Amino acid sequence: MHTYTRRYTGPLQAVIMDLAGTCVDFGSLAPIQAFLMLFEAEGIDLSEAEAREPMGTEKREHIRRLLAMPRIRKQWSSVFGKTPESADIDRLYDAFLPLQTAAIAERTKLIPGAMTLQSWLREEGIKLGVNTGYSREMVNVMLPGLAAQGFELESVVVATEVPQGRPAPHMSLKNAIELGITAVQGCVKVDDTATGIEEGLNAGMWTVAVVASGNAVGLSEEQLAVLNDADRAELLARGHRAMAASAAHYVIDSIADLPNVLAEIGSRLQAGECP
Repeated sequence: MHTYTRRYTGPLQAVIMDLAGTCVDFGSLAPIQAFLMLFEAEGIDLSEAEAREPMGTEKREHIRRLLAMPRIRKQWSSVFGKTPESADIDRLYDAFLPLQTAAIAERTKLIPGAMTLQSWLREEGIKLGVNTGYSREMVNVMLPGLAAQGFELESVVVATEVPQGRPAPHMSLKNAIELGITAVQGCVKVDDTATGIEEGLNAGMWTVAVVASGNAVGLSEEQLAVLNDADRAELLARGHRAMAASAAHYVIDSIADLPNVLAEIGSRLQAGECP
């Protein structure tokens, strides 16, 4: 019995990006702000580093993972006299929604390079979609702000509308279906978290990790700009090391660097390489 294999050597078809920390909300600060406020209201001390650890996951799952952390769990037991239960996760999620929605509404500014990237993709005939750990209600608060800046997306997928959020490939695959993609090898997933890169790898796509604007650094554009050159370089180097560990095919500072990487991926595809 003969088996025939045919490699994909067609063009790059789509770029699928995460939202916060990748193409909007430099530093991915909106979710962090909301999580810190949520736990403070419960009398729980949550550090920013702890809040960032599950970033990229669907937000209810994010809360579940925070409550599973030994230090947080211990505090919860001492405040409430019992370990956290699923009803607590439900209650926290309900309290989280308005906090997150308000924070998102304040942080809809595009990351520098987003509009140049959109123009480049249109010229090349490459489709653009996004997916996110946000719920549909949260995303709906953000989209008008993006549209007002001229950023137009052909597919928007949220974690609560697929069977499994990241690191499962479901969101990226739903993007691919909505965008009319014929081969996942012709898609690139761009993300600022390891779990988002894992999602892209699990979907069989090329992956590009962004560092300066995202979760690995966690500073606003202004905060990063005021650092001296040595401190900024050290912070970025640390972020590059962290995201390289995600096994992303490429690690870049921000989406401003993406067109060059996409051109290289296009050449690799035509040469018969697959992710």
